[in-house]
Amino acid sequence: MAKDNHDHKHCQEWFEKLSEYIDGELDEFTCAEIEKHVKECLPCYVCLETLKRTIDLCKQTKNKRIPKAVSKKLQDLIQSYPKSTPV
Repeated sequence: MAKDNHDHKHCQEWFEKLSEYIDGELDEFTCAEIEKHVKECLPCYVCLETLKRTIDLCKQTKNKRIPKAVSKKLQDLIQSYPKSTPV
């Protein structure tokens, strides 16, 4: 990976496309541009790898049930969250 010394003004644009990139929904040119960018930008590389790992973890836990105690705590937390507070 090259040193991270480029202009970061396009990072947000690439960040918004990472999910589509991982899912194979982008054209060849855009994929090549993203691949070039993440080779030169450490924060975007880390973000992409983290997103890939998160997706893999979600796939691994897809069919596992949440323990009832954890589910209850989550439901209670959601119910107690103020309705007027923006998320």
